[in-house]
Amino acid sequence: MIKVVLIEDDLMVQEVNRQFVDNVPGFHVIGLAGTGTEGLNLIRELKPDLALIDVYMPDQDGLETLYKIRREAHKVDIIAITAASDIETIRGFIQQGAFDYIVKPFKFDRIKKSLEKYRLFRSQLQEKATMSQQELDEIFFQKDETEEITLPKGLNQHTLEKVTAFLAKCTEPLSADSVAEGIGLARVTVRRYLDYLEKCGLVEMDIHYGGIGRPINQYLLRKR
Repeated sequence: MIKVVLIEDDLMVQEVNRQFVDNVPGFHVIGLAGTGTEGLNLIRELKPDLALIDVYMPDQDGLETLYKIRREAHKVDIIAITAASDIETIRGFIQQGAFDYIVKPFKFDRIKKSLEKYRLFRSQLQEKATMSQQELDEIFFQKDETEEITLPKGLNQHTLEKVTAFLAKCTEPLSADSVAEGIGLARVTVRRYLDYLEKCGLVEMDIHYGGIGRPINQYLLRKR
């Protein structure tokens, strides 16, 4: 589960963003802050993986907060979510290594796409000790809205979304056979996608020991 801190002074926007994040599989908000100073303290204390930061806040604005986060060398990634659309502010966040910059107002699909790309970005970096230029290009080019998310060889985005959507409707763990039957695909195909989702931390896998015979792996999409 990817741990997220929200730094946003508008309480209504803060709650909407919290619900948005928690509704994307694999993410969970672990802390809320109303000012940049509070947000920096939460990052020091909770050590999140990702922080969503507004720009216009009392006490300490988002860009100043980001400068301090980088100065203190916290290993947290940043996505800006703000009404600030001036080039100077955008450039400042980019120069400080922000993963994405989302301008208010925005819809759920926009933040969902950003978080899904970030999730894949993390999973790819964690899989290898070294990376080729091609692999690095695939990661960085994912930030382009026109690029298709790069999946392991043999997997495609449409089928992945189909498997994920089916699991999202289920409240009990299912075997690969049950998922395959539910979406009309071959078991061996579904198993590859389930293994990928489990590796990314998006599904939980339980081993079910029934009667006589081999144990059965069962999968359940991770909730909040």
